Amino acid sequence: MLHYLREISKRKDLMFYLVTSGLKAQHRNSYLGYLWWLLDPLLGIGIYYFLMVILLNRGGPGYGGFLVVGMVAWRWVSSTVNASAKSIVNQSGIVSKVYLPKAIFPLGTSLSQLINFFFGLLIIIIYLFFTRTVPGINLIWLPLVMAVQFLFLLAIALIIAYLCVFVRDIDNITSHVMRLWFYASPVIWERGRLPARLSWVVELNPISVLLAGYRNILLHNSPPEWKKLLLLGLFSLAAVIALLAFYSRHEHKIIKAL
Repeated sequence: MLHYLREISKRKDLMFYLVTSGLKAQHRNSYLGYLWWLLDPLLGIGIYYFLMVILLNRGGPGYGGFLVVGMVAWRWVSSTVNASAKSIVNQSGIVSKVYLPKAIFPLGTSLSQLINFFFGLLIIIIYLFFTRTVPGINLIWLPLVMAVQFLFLLAIALIIAYLCVFVRDIDNITSHVMRLWFYASPVIWERGRLPARLSWVVELNPISVLLAGYRNILLHNSPPEWKKLLLLGLFSLAAVIALLAFYSRHEHKIIKAL
């Protein structure tokens, strides 16, 4: 395990390449280029605001901030999961010729989407500026929530990237699963609107913990849900460690499958 981690640390140049190429590849052939890093979440927010507020007359005071924070945080989830599915498969030419720790590919994808998330934070900052919302001292906990989400998404990325090598259909199924997960998470709807019999949807959904953390910190000047957040963080960290150990022992099977 430690040897495997040292091998990953030796590949800093490759990691930098994977992160930068992952960012460039997203909008490489588009006219607006990197401007889409801001336009993409803005358009998503606009569509759901039009659907929920204009058409369905839902939401209420403060729903704009609720939606902005939820959509930006969810975009990090969906982009990481979707991009990690083929993070190893797409590098089959390198994997089959040169020995590399295979976990470096989903790790690189996760880091590139973390950087992408910072552009989403710019949208939140702009919203807070125009609505004159000033986060308080609890803003210091924002990096902690982001760290927990990164570990959680890295664990998912490691799982999906490995499985997709052997079952390519997973890439096609992922988009449908993510759509279901989106509507099962309080991204565009408020958790208090669920009937009591469906409260388990929120309680068992890790995304609910992360969204509540961001909204508490940025909109309500209150701390995140500590118990749930720390539990999710510890579980994610343990999962990442276990998955890296799994990769170190079983990643030789990837070359045969590719």
